[in-house]
Amino acid sequence: MSKAMKNKGWMVVLAGTAINLALGILYTWSIFKGEIRASIESGSGLFHWDLASINDPYAVCCLVFAFAMIGAGKCQDRIGPRYTAMIGGLLVGTGFIMISQTTSYWGWVLGFGVLVGAGLGFGYSSATPPALKWFPPARTGLVAGIVVSGFGLASVYIAPLAQFLLHGWGLQTSMLIFGIAFAMVVCGFANLLVNPPAGYAVAAQAAPGKDKAAPAASPAVDVTPAQMMKSPDFYLLWLIFFIGAGAGLMVIGSVAGMAKKSLGEMAFVAVALVAVGNAAGRIVAGMLSDRIGRGKTLIIMLLFQALLMFAAIPVMGSASGSAALLVLLAAFIGFNYGTNLALFPSFAKDLWGLKNFGANYGILFSAWGVGGFVMGRLSQMIQAATGSYDMSFLIAGAALLVGAVLTLKLGGGKSASHVKVPLGSGRPRLHVNHNWMLRPREKGSSVKL
Repeated sequence: MSKAMKNKGWMVVLAGTAINLALGILYTWSIFKGEIRASIESGSGLFHWDLASINDPYAVCCLVFAFAMIGAGKCQDRIGPRYTAMIGGLLVGTGFIMISQTTSYWGWVLGFGVLVGAGLGFGYSSATPPALKWFPPARTGLVAGIVVSGFGLASVYIAPLAQFLLHGWGLQTSMLIFGIAFAMVVCGFANLLVNPPAGYAVAAQAAPGKDKAAPAASPAVDVTPAQMMKSPDFYLLWLIFFIGAGAGLMVIGSVAGMAKKSLGEMAFVAVALVAVGNAAGRIVAGMLSDRIGRGKTLIIMLLFQALLMFAAIPVMGSASGSAALLVLLAAFIGFNYGTNLALFPSFAKDLWGLKNFGANYGILFSAWGVGGFVMGRLSQMIQAATGSYDMSFLIAGAALLVGAVLTLKLGGGKSASHVKVPLGSGRPRLHVNHNWMLRPREKGSSVKL
């Protein structure tokens, strides 16, 4: 890769990261929810919702975000990342402006849940694919981790900013400010999202810390969404993503409320530290998976996350709970959750190629939205009925253990797919032989065409 091209690639990475730094406002929902809850409980506030339903705009947003990724991915593959990201920025801005003008339940479900969710899908789907196209396969995990880390890191600055705006101008004016600002930011940085020129190729490169003479795992053949969905392993990956993302989103969507008892008005600190963990998990998992394999990294994350969920039960249930211990626990849960957002796009790129990456990952990403919707809604219902999150943590921990077991069933081939083309055939016949537990192929191995 020439120096000019390399610099161009890093510019695209930084632009994608900046866009995600705006779109990551989703992870600050728990602060907005706290304001809505306070208004409901006061009895004289502007919001008159059922307490069991106050997480619904967030849950719907997660669901719409995920399914919007499918259409947005196809859009990104066809018209490019620049215009797709602009559509996302405008939808997010419109959604926030809409909820700034209403306190009705359905207004927030439509504005935050549907419009913001769709905007997140279009913006997020545009950030990673162009960045990956500028770099060799050995850098897939690292590049994906950096770009998506912006989404996770956003709450570090949005949480205190939101707290400041809420105290000074109230919830609805704050939503108006966010809507205008983030639409401008996303549309501005969208102009820097460009794909490599036609015919552009990067030389194979060893993964960090490996023998430079050994090529990294080759990218998969370009698989269509229909071909991808015929593979049993797709459904295993979807279910594991559902579990890992759902468990993390359950905590992230309620972390400010969980921390309120110990931290009071400083509960936003817990939100910010979850964001730090979230972003760090994406980068660390991306780098680690380039070294030891996606599957091994995923198993480590799922087991660690299950342990944290079980540990949260006594921590959250303690009458004299330590604020420091609570914040540390939340940060590590955020870290493990963040690893999902680096690992699964890397799986998709390794296995199914870049040509249809937007559509393929969009379909896989639906697991994230369904997981967030189901776990977020279930957790809120349990908390409203029992006044405790204990059962939610218990269910999440058990599900994560199941996810770790399912990861072991993902196969034993190489980390990229093999495609064999029969003689005389004009269409490749797909033979997927997965081994995500192993490191990238050593010297002498190759993709068979």
